[in-house]
Amino acid sequence: MIVVSLTTIGEMAMPKQVHQRQFSIIGIEARTTNAKEMSNQAVIGKQWQRFFQEQVLQKIPDKADPNIYAVYTDYATDRSGEYSFVIGAKVNQESRVPPGMVLKTVPAGNYAVITSDKGPVDKVVVAAWQQIWALEDKAALGGRRAYRADFEIYQRAADPQNSQVDIYVGLK
Repeated sequence: MIVVSLTTIGEMAMPKQVHQRQFSIIGIEARTTNAKEMSNQAVIGKQWQRFFQEQVLQKIPDKADPNIYAVYTDYATDRSGEYSFVIGAKVNQESRVPPGMVLKTVPAGNYAVITSDKGPVDKVVVAAWQQIWALEDKAALGGRRAYRADFEIYQRAADPQNSQVDIYVGLK
């Protein structure tokens, strides 16, 4: 577990950079775009609902830790293009993939880490991504986005109304 703190410049917290080792997750996958997510065609909320209704976490073997991971990967282009969204768990290398699930590898590399505010999970995660896009537009992430894989760790999210999430944004 990497613990990071943020430095605030003005009103915006500046992300810390970490080097993350490669790891794998198993979970359920859907394709979407940010445009879809901002419309009535949103997919991510439905994936979360499915994740909990079908008790996906309990069906994943060989978990490396107890946290829930959400991974954004297989980007077609950049934040305006299509990408895969996978919700699941970090697993040990030789894990068996249950039917209906996928195995995705998060590549090793440098990541900017943004920690959300505390509050309702659906609101704080969206606000954190808006902050990431603002930092990206100002070239303040600490590097250019790689658009290979980004991920969220839900380790302080047991209470959906008072959650805090770490978002790792892959850098070039």
